[in-house]
Amino acid sequence: MHDTPIRAILFDVFGTVVDWRGGIAREAEACLGPKGITVDWLAFAEAWRARYQPSMEPIRLGTRGYQRLDVLHYENMLDVLDEFAIEGLSGAELDHLNRAWHRLSPWPDCVSGLNRLKSRFIIGPLSNGNVSMMVNMAKHAGLPWDVVLGAEPARMYKPRRETYLIAADWLDLAPGQVLMCAAHNGDLAAAASCGLRTAFIPRPAEYGPGQTSDLAARYAFDHIANDMNELANQLGC
Repeated sequence: MHDTPIRAILFDVFGTVVDWRGGIAREAEACLGPKGITVDWLAFAEAWRARYQPSMEPIRLGTRGYQRLDVLHYENMLDVLDEFAIEGLSGAELDHLNRAWHRLSPWPDCVSGLNRLKSRFIIGPLSNGNVSMMVNMAKHAGLPWDVVLGAEPARMYKPRRETYLIAADWLDLAPGQVLMCAAHNGDLAAAASCGLRTAFIPRPAEYGPGQTSDLAARYAFDHIANDMNELANQLGC
């Protein structure tokens, strides 16, 4: 049991708050479809996302200096375009497509649930996304963040400890005063190992109908809820 009250709730974003798979598929089709390009857009989104974790690993290991996620996404995008035999895009078109990650939409429960949680707690992303991405996404999706934290302030990617601990430090809070909310067991296990409290919300549609991971909580997290509004109910908002 924790004696210290929660003061802030920080959120994983990709998959927990926004639907990256459907959003990237939609944005890629909107960007590339008018050029006569036709591919499986959901497969395109999945292929792009599949390069996400591997691209961060050299930074976590210290063999590459910190790069914003926008940079990693751009590098990964070039590989995916090559995989799908898509070519002939201008620099401006490449930049616009890469910024599809800034234009993702939230799951249906998120805006209402976040506004309820904001009425009582400091809320913000603790995401691997860079600050400009999180700010632009919030404007696009109506996400009512108080603060933006995560990889860029820490200059390191989750699940490295400093990413979680620097977020608490920047809020001038003890780790136990911060609740980390995510749809991913590994993210929450890493946060708990740093002393943060934890809340699991499953997103069984994150990877589509064939999803096999993170369908349920694997650990004894502090809170387990079906969606943001249920979490708000549990926390008295």
